[in-house]
Amino acid sequence: MKKDINDVIRAADNHEEISSASAPIKTQLSRRKFVEMTAASALAFTIVPRHVLGGRNFTPPSDKITLAYIGCGTQGIRELLPLLGNDQFQVTAVCDANKEARGYRDWGKDYLRSEIRKTIKQADWDCGGDGLIPGGRDNGKSIVDTFYANIRPEQKFNGCTAYEDVRELFDKEKDLDAVKIMTPDHLHGILCMAAIKRGKHVLVHKPLSNRLIEGKKVIGMSRNSKVITHLIPWDSNGSMETVMAWINAGAIGTLQEVHNWTNRPVWPQYADLPADKPAVPQGFNWDLWLGPEADRPYSPNYTNMVFRGWYDFGGGSMADMGHYSLWTVFNALKLTSPTIIEPNRSHVCAFHEPLPYRINNDFSFPMASMVRFKYPANGDRPPVDLCWYDGGMRPATPVELMNDNKGLPEEGMMFIGDKGKILAGFNVQDPQIISGKKMEKPNAKADARSQVEQTSQALPLFVDACRSGKQYPGNFSEAEYLTEAVNLYAVALRTNKMLKYDAANLKITNVADANKYLNREYRKGWEPDSI
Repeated sequence: MKKDINDVIRAADNHEEISSASAPIKTQLSRRKFVEMTAASALAFTIVPRHVLGGRNFTPPSDKITLAYIGCGTQGIRELLPLLGNDQFQVTAVCDANKEARGYRDWGKDYLRSEIRKTIKQADWDCGGDGLIPGGRDNGKSIVDTFYANIRPEQKFNGCTAYEDVRELFDKEKDLDAVKIMTPDHLHGILCMAAIKRGKHVLVHKPLSNRLIEGKKVIGMSRNSKVITHLIPWDSNGSMETVMAWINAGAIGTLQEVHNWTNRPVWPQYADLPADKPAVPQGFNWDLWLGPEADRPYSPNYTNMVFRGWYDFGGGSMADMGHYSLWTVFNALKLTSPTIIEPNRSHVCAFHEPLPYRINNDFSFPMASMVRFKYPANGDRPPVDLCWYDGGMRPATPVELMNDNKGLPEEGMMFIGDKGKILAGFNVQDPQIISGKKMEKPNAKADARSQVEQTSQALPLFVDACRSGKQYPGNFSEAEYLTEAVNLYAVALRTNKMLKYDAANLKITNVADANKYLNREYRKGWEPDSI
């Protein structure tokens, strides 16, 4: 008898046994085919009749999707700018635990400031705060208000409200249609649940959660709700059409392994806990930033650009980049739940007096790692291993490349069968058969779609779905098994042990202590049932 997923989650919370459960069946629809089918209808929402609304591309305020923007760090602001340019949205509120632009880091000193000035058409706009990198809710409000005043002065706009506490935002902004969540990883799941409970449509960045059971709860809530959900990295996924055509035609024989490697992390990661205890920056509510996680002294090495390197706050390099490369692979190969997860990780040593010792690190992701997932057969697809690499680690260079005096690129993907290999870019772009039966690309034009073309469809499709009430690809349910994988990756690295996973009961069966990392202990006021 099929068990409800919520029963499984409750049992996993309590470390109970459930005799059987069936994983939800994932609806299969390729992203590209869906985009082709819906492009025309999506455009209908971006071009509105002049005689009805007073001008081309103009949407009355009453017809806009009102949205609260949660998370005004550097990446949050970077993605806020193009959203403001979409006439179908009205950003009515912003929220961040940090008030002013203090302590932020970015990929370039003036890049974000220049983009803000260009977007809001105010050449002298400045971030204030410490005067370095933009960020914080005051900047978020300033950007929204200035954009609407300068770009859409004909519209009546009462101003954007800035909130420090996201719970206050949800309590007061009753008329919101949607939220976009751009916070650190540890807040994604709990804020998605808060939004879904209130009937608000949700856009959220990766990962869906940095705890497996919390991610399952979010997905379960979304399935039982009419809320439109969207996990943002779907917009940038590549195509598996050519690779699957070659595999299905026998170009490399029976597929056995998939290898995917990234150059991340490209941010500092720390091999020890912060020892100093600096003062909390002015205007920064450290308690709110922690949210559901356990209290600890503030450190700038937990926040902003480096949060994803900590198990409590982030999801590591696979959560950061694997959503972009592997979502399309999971769909095409019908990967569900792995049975075994095998970690290999770097370690760091230090001195204690004159003696060296290895740091026992179960608090931050390693500098480099390789994790192997073993997936069972599914239908006519035989068992397959998925190997993830980060921190500069890569698979062994194939002899086919060695013979040509070539090596593997810094980032990439490789499909290995018993009779050949396919090498591709990190997002499966430009696939090539490097050994096996040579074949032409069946649909080179489709594989050549640029990321700009892909991402340009994202907001129109979300608008369409919010108005029609019909869920579309990229929703939370479709990310279930990828969400499971990135969280099992973290648990395997944190324990540094090979894990056997019972997906039906959401349980690690061979390392009992690992199960505590599948969930989190929520601080009071941040529990899923109360937020």
